[in-house]
Amino acid sequence: MNIDILQSPANSIAKVELAPGETLISEAGAMIAMSGDMSVKTNTYSRGGNKILKGIKRMFSGENFFMNQFQASQNGGDVFLGSSMMGDMLTRKIDGELIVQGGSFVACSNTIDVDTSWQGFKSFFSGESMFWVKLKGEGDVIVNSFGAIYDIDVEDTYIVDTGHIVAFEETLEFKVRKAGQGWFSAILGGEGLVCEFKGQGKVYCQTHNLPNFGHALAPNLKG
Repeated sequence: MNIDILQSPANSIAKVELAPGETLISEAGAMIAMSGDMSVKTNTYSRGGNKILKGIKRMFSGENFFMNQFQASQNGGDVFLGSSMMGDMLTRKIDGELIVQGGSFVACSNTIDVDTSWQGFKSFFSGESMFWVKLKGEGDVIVNSFGAIYDIDVEDTYIVDTGHIVAFEETLEFKVRKAGQGWFSAILGGEGLVCEFKGQGKVYCQTHNLPNFGHALAPNLKG
């Protein structure tokens, strides 16, 4: 499998070249174009356990119940993938686990399981979903962001605004806390709640915050 990110960072799309017989798993609706002899199957997808249950759990994280499986013919083939929001895409190989915010998962190798991770009520009170997507296995992963995407190497402690998190490695622990020392400064400073990551690993961030964008856009929308 070979993945190229095109039109980055504002209007990114992923071109995925599949070897003969190779399979790609993608979020439903992500396909833009594909080779004419590509085989496509739609199901709940699971590499183990109850497929129906995993499909329902993914819905809680903001993903779709169904997923698409693209399998190349004996000649190989291409699949072009896009996302619903304008922004960047990231591709990386994992051997272990990667936690992805709901709505940012695009596609992965069929050697990776797509499940849901319970992040607890701390995520709910930060304005984020209590459920995130958990990718586990060895293979390629594609995620998308709102705006450009960049990574931060955490070696001890790092603070990230909750609305700017795209994904992070499972080696990191996090808790939600006030941005400032008190609620007064946290609210007036416009930051509110943030995530404090501890440990060693990478956090992938996006330059724009979707909730803030919605608040800025709302006054200009006419009913």
